[in-house]
Amino acid sequence: MEYRHLGRSGLFISEIAYGNWLTHGSQVEEDAATSCVRAALDAGITTFDTADVYAQTRAESVLGRALKGERREGLEILTKVFWPTGPGQNDRGLSRKHIMESIENSLRRLQTDHVDVYQAHRFDVSTPLEETMEAFADVVHSGKAHYIGVSEWTSDQIRRAHALARELRVQLVSNQPQYSALWRIIEGEVVPTCEELGLGQVVWSPIAQGVLTGKYLPGQQPPAGSRATDAKGGSDMISRWMQDEVLERVQQLQPLAAEAGLSLAQLAVAWVLQNPNVSAAIVGASRPEQVTENAKAAGVKLDADLKARIDEILAPVAVTDPLKVHENVPAKR
Repeated sequence: MEYRHLGRSGLFISEIAYGNWLTHGSQVEEDAATSCVRAALDAGITTFDTADVYAQTRAESVLGRALKGERREGLEILTKVFWPTGPGQNDRGLSRKHIMESIENSLRRLQTDHVDVYQAHRFDVSTPLEETMEAFADVVHSGKAHYIGVSEWTSDQIRRAHALARELRVQLVSNQPQYSALWRIIEGEVVPTCEELGLGQVVWSPIAQGVLTGKYLPGQQPPAGSRATDAKGGSDMISRWMQDEVLERVQQLQPLAAEAGLSLAQLAVAWVLQNPNVSAAIVGASRPEQVTENAKAAGVKLDADLKARIDEILAPVAVTDPLKVHENVPAKR
């Protein structure tokens, strides 16, 4: 495993982070989830990403139990707040009330007294940004988080939040966007802004919800039990890639992966790690062997010619328009 600074902070995180968005507490049993966490630790992964909303709060609890007994100083635990975690009007968003209550609940579920990075899961259009950032600053100053981050914020939102964070004497160190060789919208505006301000990207879905593994074939039905067939978790998101033109181009990457001595999934994860503003790529898994295999993308260097050939193959189907970021940002609630 290789380790990188999270942005320009002093915090090191593992290049491969383990995330439990669609697995823990929902798709896989707890024993399997624990086995995946053990495989992550065995691979040298020290960074674990979750959120209070995953599996209706169960994912944090599963992760907390799986990490129990590990040396806390040797881990970097990231969680997030924004989406509804209860039926009330204040059980969502980035108000001071919800943030202060949510951090307490997350710490209880994770069985820890602090998280390393507390992240705003989306931008809240109905709460003043000043209120949100003051609440995050209080979380940090109280010792319940070391740093703060955001997820799927636009470059303008990041710039405004960074200015307030400096005034409040807290470190805004990261953005967590979707990023893959097929979904490249952060490259135009978000990455340059974050490079300027010192934020690192902790990217999710580096294998495009599984499409970049090559297991989905043009003209064929998705494999039984795959994410594309799972109505509970992920089939809607993956649907944008389930087109023959996309799947045919992904298959054209097979000889390039073989040339590099990698699986297609490893090639996809290694591709995002070539971006110097990416601090880590989050991988999820339903089986421990998936973690072990994907972790092998750490430290891989793709030569410029190989990366250019990948980009050329995928260019007609890759999404690059920065305005598409709003597909990951909710409307006013």
